[in-house]
Amino acid sequence: MHVTHLCRQEFSCYSSVTMFDILVYLYETYYRPDACPEPEALARKLSAVGFDDIEISEALDWLNGLREMAGTTNPALESSGTRFYIAQEVDTLGSAAVGFIQFLELAGLLSASQREIVIERALALDESPVTLGKLKIIVLMLLWSQGKEPDALMFDDLFGSDEEDAAPRLLH
Repeated sequence: MHVTHLCRQEFSCYSSVTMFDILVYLYETYYRPDACPEPEALARKLSAVGFDDIEISEALDWLNGLREMAGTTNPALESSGTRFYIAQEVDTLGSAAVGFIQFLELAGLLSASQREIVIERALALDESPVTLGKLKIIVLMLLWSQGKEPDALMFDDLFGSDEEDAAPRLLH
C-alpha cells in the first residue's frame, strides 16, 4: 500500500511538505531503516530524485532525532498511568492529534515510550497545530525506525480517513 496520498493533502508549510515527502519516500523505498544508505549517500540519492538540499537536510536531521529518541528507553515511561498534556503540548499538537495518540495507546498499538517519542517528534516540527496526516506519518516513521510493521488495525487508522473533522475513533 502506498502512503504518498498522506503527504500531499494537508500541508501548508513548504519546508514541512518536502520533509514529509522525503519521509514517505524513504518509507516506500526502503523496507527497513537498515536498508537505507549512510546519510551522505542517502542525501545524494534524495538529491538525484529531485529533493532540495535544504529539505533533505531537514528530513535527515529530523530522522536523526527520531533515531536518538527511539534508541533510548526509559523504564519509568512503561506505566499504566494516565498521561497529562501541558498546555503548550495541547496547543501545538491540537486536540485531534492528542485524541489520536490516546486512541493508539489505549488500543495497545503504541507503548508509553513510543507515545513520548511521537509527541517529541511532533513538537520538533515547530508547527501548530500538527495535522493528523503529519502525525500519522510520524507514527509510521517511528515504527519503521524500530523495524516494526503496523498491524492491520493500526494500518487502517494510519491510512484511513485523513479528515480532521471525521468522527472520532471509538474503542469497543
